[in-house]
Amino acid sequence: MTESSYLRLSRRERQVMDILYREERASAGRIRELMPDAPSYSAVRALLRVLEEKGCITHEAEGLHYVYRAAVARDDAKDSALRHLVRTFFGGSTEAAVATLVSGDDLSKAELDRLSRLIASRKKADKK
Repeated sequence: MTESSYLRLSRRERQVMDILYREERASAGRIRELMPDAPSYSAVRALLRVLEEKGCITHEAEGLHYVYRAAVARDDAKDSALRHLVRTFFGGSTEAAVATLVSGDDLSKAELDRLSRLIASRKKADKK
């Protein structure tokens, strides 16, 4: 899945991708079972067809059913989504995005300490 295909995903398509990342592989019926306010079975099949056309998923025959899986590793999709978020909402500034994340009350001291160590480690690696 390229970044441009990720950007074109509808809410329902993202739900399907979330399910496939969580389950690793699933049939249309199983995907429908796991969707909130699930649409009809035929609507799920249509979503799967569109996602396959976009290059987001692949399928393989398993008996009489198709089993679907994400075509791109979750980490690659996550990186693409994060880059898009930083460009869209923070003008491309990683610093602004991180500042927003750490300014809230939802990070524990332990999480802040781990982030500090990551930043220190990155600084050290850049000096080499």
